[in-house]
Amino acid sequence: MSEILKQIEEDVRIVIDEVLEKAKVGEGSLFIVGCSSSETIGEHMGTASNKDAALVMHKVISESLKERGAFLAVQCCEHLNRAVVVEREVAKKYGFEEVNVIPQPHAGGAFAVASYNGFHDPVVVESIEAKADAGIDIGGVLIGMHIHPVVVPLRLEHKNIGKASITAARRRPKYVGGERAVYNPDLE
Repeated sequence: MSEILKQIEEDVRIVIDEVLEKAKVGEGSLFIVGCSSSETIGEHMGTASNKDAALVMHKVISESLKERGAFLAVQCCEHLNRAVVVEREVAKKYGFEEVNVIPQPHAGGAFAVASYNGFHDPVVVESIEAKADAGIDIGGVLIGMHIHPVVVPLRLEHKNIGKASITAARRRPKYVGGERAVYNPDLE
């Protein structure tokens, strides 16, 4: 394994553990990942899809989510209108509509391809209807549209995977009421 792939694997292990802990991702959570494998190896988004980097990241993220009983959802690139790869059981559970497309390195992205090939029974859905509980954006691909409102950014100690900058977020329930309302601090 090349040095950059070793670094990506180490970074993604550290980052995913931090994100899952801070976002309180647990049993049944839906976790969205948007990823530019090009950015992780230091290239511009969409210019150098890297199958090996994508495979390493998919493996680590999938294992971490599986340990917590959470579901992975993977955003495709803009060429597939940010459609999402999920397991068929997730699509059925949430009532997401399947679309007919198979991600490719330059139409979906390397991470979507790795996930599609790595899932047990993958499907692509047009939208997850802002149902994700949390997620991570690797390389600036913009995942916020997939997270259930209200989206709250996570402040992370580790800010990169390979050469890609990362942003992570989680949901919190909407505040309702006024100045007399009392809020549950466990939901903030």
